[in-house]
Amino acid sequence: MKLWEQDIPGLESVEEEFMPYMTPYLVKNDTPHGAVLVLPGGGYWRRSDHEGHPVALWLNSIGLSAFVVHYRVAPYRHPYPLLDAQRAIRLVRHHAREWNIDPDRIGILGFSAGGHLAATASTHSDEGKPEAQDSIERQSSRPNASILCYPVISFRDFRHEGSVNNLLGEDAAEDLIDALSLEHAVKPGTPPTFLWHTADDGAVPVENSLMYAKSLSKHSIPFELHVFPEGQHGIGLAEGDDSVAQWTNLCEGWLRRIGFLS
Repeated sequence: MKLWEQDIPGLESVEEEFMPYMTPYLVKNDTPHGAVLVLPGGGYWRRSDHEGHPVALWLNSIGLSAFVVHYRVAPYRHPYPLLDAQRAIRLVRHHAREWNIDPDRIGILGFSAGGHLAATASTHSDEGKPEAQDSIERQSSRPNASILCYPVISFRDFRHEGSVNNLLGEDAAEDLIDALSLEHAVKPGTPPTFLWHTADDGAVPVENSLMYAKSLSKHSIPFELHVFPEGQHGIGLAEGDDSVAQWTNLCEGWLRRIGFLS
């Protein structure tokens, strides 16, 4: 499913055109239910398959519809990945009645750089553009819940160099680096958040999740944080690691506690 039918912002900015889209995984339900948009990681230069399709199937198994978002990555730069993520949220909300989805239970889930994008969408949302000719753009882009899996958070301390350079370029303006260091972007209205990380992550240090959790606490945003002692970066569902694989059960329990799952 295409995210944009026409007037795609930024399409003319690179030689290799990529049409952002999302793959729906709808569940049948007698009553409106929740849905989660999945943003695979990949350092803003690719999207990792193992953090997309299998995750959507897991979400289906607990009664949630899922949408894997194929957002733009390098050579596209900010704000185009964010525009794609926001558009995906608006699109699901626009079709909520048709797909039997509760428009107040639309979450976002991201891994690594996809976690950075999910956190960016969670902290840089709007309530819609009432005057927009495109009715989809009139929908709110705010997710109702955020699930961040070993996320890139800071573009300052403990940064993942590849994600920064792919999203912003090597000579990014200091104010843009600050704006996308999301430990400083949390504010009232940021959705409840579930985070998990491994303590020995060698690619994206655990401090990224710790800093975001600290900021959520400061602003009284409900959150749940789990740090597992060991586990490689990019482990996804962690099916080969009995300890880290607990994150899906922990996340399901959290979703029930916040009323996202009935």
